Amino acid sequence: MFRAAALLGGLLSALAFAAAAVWWIDRWWTAPLALEAPALLVLESGDTVVDLASKIEAAGWLEHTRLLPWIMRFRGDAERLQAGEYRVAVGETLDGLLARLLAGDVVIHSFRIVEGSRIADVLRALGADRRFAQTLGSARPETLLADLGLEMAPLFGAHGEGWFFPDTYSFTAGDQDRSLLLRAHAKMRRELDAAWAGRSPDLPYGNPYEALIAASLVEKETSRTEDRPHVSQVFASRLKRNMRLQADPTVIYGLGEKFDGNLARAHLRQPTPYNTYLRKGLPPTPIALPGRAALAATLHPSGAEYLYFVARGDGSSEFSATLDEHNRAVRKFQLNRNRGRVVPES
Repeated sequence: MFRAAALLGGLLSALAFAAAAVWWIDRWWTAPLALEAPALLVLESGDTVVDLASKIEAAGWLEHTRLLPWIMRFRGDAERLQAGEYRVAVGETLDGLLARLLAGDVVIHSFRIVEGSRIADVLRALGADRRFAQTLGSARPETLLADLGLEMAPLFGAHGEGWFFPDTYSFTAGDQDRSLLLRAHAKMRRELDAAWAGRSPDLPYGNPYEALIAASLVEKETSRTEDRPHVSQVFASRLKRNMRLQADPTVIYGLGEKFDGNLARAHLRQPTPYNTYLRKGLPPTPIALPGRAALAATLHPSGAEYLYFVARGDGSSEFSATLDEHNRAVRKFQLNRNRGRVVPES
């Protein structure tokens, strides 16, 4: 009888201890983490539950973290962690955090490619962004398409300028820089193909690439919605008449790093492949990354009989059909006010 009572007492003690342990673990599991401000937790590819416990302990968010690997193995979750960058909110529990780590609820970042920017600018921005896995190294615009493994028609060359659609792209920390560019290139191909398929008749462009080049000029000349079709019309009309485009942005692009921000008349006489004051026709490549509006305006010019335009000084342009009209506009908006640009002059 005494032995049976002792056994019963031991069993009850063990059950009480187990119940207390379960209660304590549940409290530990569901108690808020010790955060005073939102934070980030980064799980690298290959990190284990032991690594996770070490990071939580080092951050000071939780005590007794040695329990974590044992519990996760018991639950069958040890191999289900997903690498990435996670936000940890004030008041979040270990249970809630682990649920997001298992679901891959990572932080989504954004990277913007601005209309009218150059691909060299985009490459610099990507290279400076440590959230990306850097794979492009010292990639240059002239060879970028080949560096990305993109096969282009010989007519289009290997130059990367113009071939990446301006937009805001989402990504997660650790994504490769090249993956974002490949997405931007695929979107530009879709946008260009769609715009080309719906183009107006009788345009002076023999293929989509020529339209892309022209769209980059329109993008750099104006950001005004109402002016883009007229700028496009000026370029289309001058190409049809075999007149030089005389577009300042092409000269600036040809100058490259030599351009100091002040376009002088001497620059207009410098021979480069992009100097449309000296060379007829389109420049050899785009000069920027055109957006959807510039593509649309290029392939749907206004139809007005314009051959000239000059900046008014307020962001808008004055368009003219004859040289006499244009010269009067130059005197009114540029010479008298000493501001604005003349594009083109003859």
